[in-house]
Amino acid sequence: MLAGLFSAVIAGLLVGLQNIFNTRVNDHAGTWSTTALVLGLGFLASMLLGLVFEGTQLFVLEHIKTWHWFSGLIGVGVVVCLVQGTKLLGPTFAISIVLTSQLGFALLWDSLGWFGLEKIPFTTQQLVGVLVIIGGVIVFKFGGSQKTDKVKKVHNQMKHAAGR
Repeated sequence: MLAGLFSAVIAGLLVGLQNIFNTRVNDHAGTWSTTALVLGLGFLASMLLGLVFEGTQLFVLEHIKTWHWFSGLIGVGVVVCLVQGTKLLGPTFAISIVLTSQLGFALLWDSLGWFGLEKIPFTTQQLVGVLVIIGGVIVFKFGGSQKTDKVKKVHNQMKHAAGR
């Protein structure tokens, strides 16, 4: 269990970091160039690491359902949507929405037993947990103090005045 928790924390760290880097690349290269670069480099890295750690077993692809092969296409959507979400919302708010969405859909798919998952009964506690997280995102985004909002407004006015 500890290894799973550690892996999940590291995945969160890496997704957040990758999202920031991808958005910076997108500022200079555009969405589709960014997506091609990210997924292309990811392909090269995973191919090389796969060969190092698995050798020729990397190419043994038995008993995979046809529709599972399309997960790479889903990755294109992930990168494009994360880059656009971060650009439009900022990294913290975008990632909080992404994580809430992931949790909600994972709960739905687990509860329905879709995509080959073992069906897990839906409970009120799970619903409350998701609603608490959604509430946290709302408080995070809209619960800022007026003082903070005023500081931001003054800061933006100063930036705008300095740009003239």
